[in-house]
Amino acid sequence: MIAADRLSATFAALADPTRRAILARLALGETTVSELSKPFKMSGPAVSKHLKVLEHAGLIARSREAQWRPCRIEPVALKGVDDWIGEYRRLWEERFDRLDDYLKTLQADGKKKDKKRGRKK
Repeated sequence: MIAADRLSATFAALADPTRRAILARLALGETTVSELSKPFKMSGPAVSKHLKVLEHAGLIARSREAQWRPCRIEPVALKGVDDWIGEYRRLWEERFDRLDDYLKTLQADGKKKDKKRGRKK
């Protein structure tokens, strides 16, 4: 999957609060599908659909150990999101820095005008 498609799949997966809750639980450590489904008022197949979306996005990995189906988070998959957000973070930090410089210039100009006015009196 190309990077843009991977990013779209990741954002689509993260758009759902249930999937974000599942990821939050998996951030604590590997667990089974049945354990993941306990806090949700939905059927096992519904939880399984959420897991498939997360797996397709590369956010989780599932395996099989006898009758157990453990799931674990794949934090590397969030690197693309972090990189994408990082570009915008840098852009806004640069803009805020320029705005800060501009406001300091305005304040300095205002103080100069105040001093000139004070001398004229």
